[in-house]
Amino acid sequence: MSQATYSASPTPISPAGKAVTLQFADNTLLPLLLGDHDRHLVRIEQALGVRLSCRGNRVAITGEVSRVDAARSMLQGLWRRLERGEVVGRPEVEAAIRLAETDLDPRLPLSDLPAIHTRRGAVSPRSAGQAAYIEALALHDMVFGVGPAGTGKTYLAVAQAVAMLQTGKVDRIVLSRPAVEAGERLGFLPGDMKEKVDPYLRPLYDALYDLMPVDQVTRRMNNGEIEIAPLAFMRGRTLAHAYAILDEAQNTSAMQMKMWLTRMGEGTRMVVTGDLTQVDLPAGVTSGLRDALDTLEGIPGISVVRFDRRDVVRHPLVARIVDAYDQRAAAQGDKRREARRSRDGGDAAGK
Repeated sequence: MSQATYSASPTPISPAGKAVTLQFADNTLLPLLLGDHDRHLVRIEQALGVRLSCRGNRVAITGEVSRVDAARSMLQGLWRRLERGEVVGRPEVEAAIRLAETDLDPRLPLSDLPAIHTRRGAVSPRSAGQAAYIEALALHDMVFGVGPAGTGKTYLAVAQAVAMLQTGKVDRIVLSRPAVEAGERLGFLPGDMKEKVDPYLRPLYDALYDLMPVDQVTRRMNNGEIEIAPLAFMRGRTLAHAYAILDEAQNTSAMQMKMWLTRMGEGTRMVVTGDLTQVDLPAGVTSGLRDALDTLEGIPGISVVRFDRRDVVRHPLVARIVDAYDQRAAAQGDKRREARRSRDGGDAAGK
């Protein structure tokens, strides 16, 4: 087994500085750690504000004490992935950066990060929010995952469902989504019922096919161990010994959400995911997800995990896009409040 060792310089390089050298014993893995043309090191330098230099099988890190420690932990963690035969590419480096930047984040409850183990391998968190979410999925019977697109809410929930199905902890998986655009008029769409609703459920299929072999997904769907259906089909049912996921829950009404939550039967785990900034309901209709959070948060046995832009694990631009929209929404809210204050002040002056 290859090993990574490091030694710190005996004295700080400045009152607030530090120098550390890591020595890696396996020269065949080292290029994978560094990346093509050292691009992984360059990215870590940019993100953490440290100086990295490689000579032979040694990587020297210099910079502020806390940032040097973060870079050292990051490189050692990536090295351990390589030793286990796992891939280290840009997504893994970006994930390590996000985790390094949130050492003090209260949403990161574990020193040893949790993972979901499927037969296709371990699914590890790529952000502090994902780590808290994975822990919640393991510990609680009902979990709400709320936050922007690209944070892995649905994918990680499906991964946990697959892991529990494969180990026999549940008998089946039930995946559901509201088909908002179709409403009650599915009959006007072309094709049979499956063809009408499949476009709304495609993201759930994509997650399954990524986590299980295609033939296994097909077989389990044919024998009823995996069911994917629009929310409207859930009324009147009891889901027992199942792992049930409601995706895009911001597009449910309060009545639909209550209907879904009360389907929970013996031995069932239930996950509800959604993004309250992307509600497609008609004006004046309260989101069932918002209503459920207002009503249920704090009840023992129910866990609510909130993601933010720091947890976006798609292209780095996605996090910036989410942030830009949030800033605009905040500015518009400030303008509305200022307008109300001005109007109220004018009314008071006129009396």
